[in-house]
Amino acid sequence: MADSITSVLSVNASGASARVDQEFSFAAADFEKVRELIYQHAGISLNPGKQAMVYSRLSRRLRETAHKGFASYLHGLQSSPPNDPEWQEFINCLTTNLTAFFREDHHFTALAQDLRAQGKGARRIWCSAASTGEEPYSIAMVVAETLGLTSGSKIVASDIDTKVLTTARRAVYDAEARGLSAERLQRHFMRGRGNNSGFIRVKPELVSMVEFRTFNLMSKDWSLGDAFDLIFCRNVMIYFDATTQRRVLQQMHRVLKPGGLLYVGHSENFTDSRDIFRLRGKTIYERV
Repeated sequence: MADSITSVLSVNASGASARVDQEFSFAAADFEKVRELIYQHAGISLNPGKQAMVYSRLSRRLRETAHKGFASYLHGLQSSPPNDPEWQEFINCLTTNLTAFFREDHHFTALAQDLRAQGKGARRIWCSAASTGEEPYSIAMVVAETLGLTSGSKIVASDIDTKVLTTARRAVYDAEARGLSAERLQRHFMRGRGNNSGFIRVKPELVSMVEFRTFNLMSKDWSLGDAFDLIFCRNVMIYFDATTQRRVLQQMHRVLKPGGLLYVGHSENFTDSRDIFRLRGKTIYERV
């Protein structure tokens, strides 16, 4: 194997692949160091075939920090204290944020049914991968529609990526956002006018149900307040290896009420952890 990754693939006008020179030096050892550091700090098990993605996403940080190559950047990162803001920038660059309103909509149909089955009263719900906010606001809409805005329910919405949380707190989206019915647009959003034409904003009464916070699932401190009735952790643990998945599931078991529900992504399967979670429905688990 070559000891340096010196080019990336592009597509020319004819559709054929071609190689172009890279702006920064990016050795195979640099890529392995990135894999090691993101695993240590975020639990992400980065696929060996993600060299191009890593180069593309971290190149911006090299430009902004005036580093000439990845080795220099990574050395500076490792030499910095854990609270250095660059660690957060590093993590932000390498996290994936694919989301939409009511994505995997069967979960939201199930959520409404589960809320009704549990009866009236406040619910405490954790959305553990809030991204830019579409998922926690979708949960809030279902809670409002099922239990009412005055139920006292609270949604804790967390993410490891601080930049997506900034967007989530703004609660402003493109008016053509996918997943929203005309009825929900009318009921839960305000339409922008003038310079804000083409945008929608989540209504304040819905925003007030959601508390956004930065949280790393690799943290040793899971002081999240009272136990949760429901947890959404969808399409997150596909980026973790089996050992990390088990550790996170054990922590979620601890902060979830007995009989509480865990909603996971369509490609995630935790039957190996049936001692703490039993499958209750389509990618929905119940705390044992």
